[in-house]
Amino acid sequence: MALDEVKQIINNIQAGKIAPIYFLMGEEPYYIDGISSFIEGNILNETEREFNQMVLYGRDVSIDDILSQAKRYPMMAERQVVIVKEAQDLSRTIENLAPYAETPQTSTVLVICYKYKKLDARKKLSKNLKKYGGVLFESKKLYDDKVPDWIRRVLAGRGYTITPKSSQMLVEFLGNDLGKINNELEKLQLIMGPGGQITPQLIQENIGISKDFNNFELQNAIGERDMKKAFAIVQYFGQNSKNHPMVMTVALLYSFFSKILKYHALSDKSSAARALGVSPYFVKDYQIAARNFSMKKASKAIEAIREADLKGKGVGAANVSQGDLLKELLVKIFR
Repeated sequence: MALDEVKQIINNIQAGKIAPIYFLMGEEPYYIDGISSFIEGNILNETEREFNQMVLYGRDVSIDDILSQAKRYPMMAERQVVIVKEAQDLSRTIENLAPYAETPQTSTVLVICYKYKKLDARKKLSKNLKKYGGVLFESKKLYDDKVPDWIRRVLAGRGYTITPKSSQMLVEFLGNDLGKINNELEKLQLIMGPGGQITPQLIQENIGISKDFNNFELQNAIGERDMKKAFAIVQYFGQNSKNHPMVMTVALLYSFFSKILKYHALSDKSSAARALGVSPYFVKDYQIAARNFSMKKASKAIEAIREADLKGKGVGAANVSQGDLLKELLVKIFR
């Protein structure tokens, strides 16, 4: 997991095992920013930074400019740090760093922040980074179902806890944008004080996510065949469509019923959490839903969800509000 790799990189730096090049690439900017910020703030002391730390931006420099800075010697310090942010703007010429990666300046720490892209592993730069002591780190996007565990682990490392429902609420509202999630977690930590637990009530009061009217609660209401609660939630969604877009609700319901079908098909229900990609805490929700929706009913629900998705995009249902489309979908699901 990327979080473990990040911890290892930081632990190595703290232990004095500093690489000459850190090439940070990939779709998830959160880890790239985290590692580069740590290096920026921790390798040199405040006095050394004044003369020996340089931050460059890919749109403003060439590879030759970067090499010119990297090959300088530090002034009155053991090392210099050169950080290149937004280096993806140099993607057409980035391979020109390959010769330097083969014989890097040992007194320079060169950090390349190559967001939203990655190197071709078959080419020389990638190979040289691995062969000659550089750190090549790929920051991959987390799938939505992995984010709750990431939240739990991040908070545990800071001495906090979070309820499973609270994690789901954050993921539903913020998606898998780790930077946004971390910002909200830091706000909640300040409010709670050391060692606190994040609860749905705390999230509702301080982030503005309703603990009762959200897709997570809608999913549970449907799974329990609680029609009154389910219709109340979609009524709320219809009145607050900006914060509860139908496309998100439909996608989550599709995932929910797909997992119900998977649960039915499992020969060994004890492995349900791993097979469904959910926390063991939520397996009971699928047990209940599977009792209320046979494979045939779950399959019909998926058909209705697909139809609602098309209508929500204007196919065969012009001028029908999203709230009305969701009510129509519930009627078909509960039929």
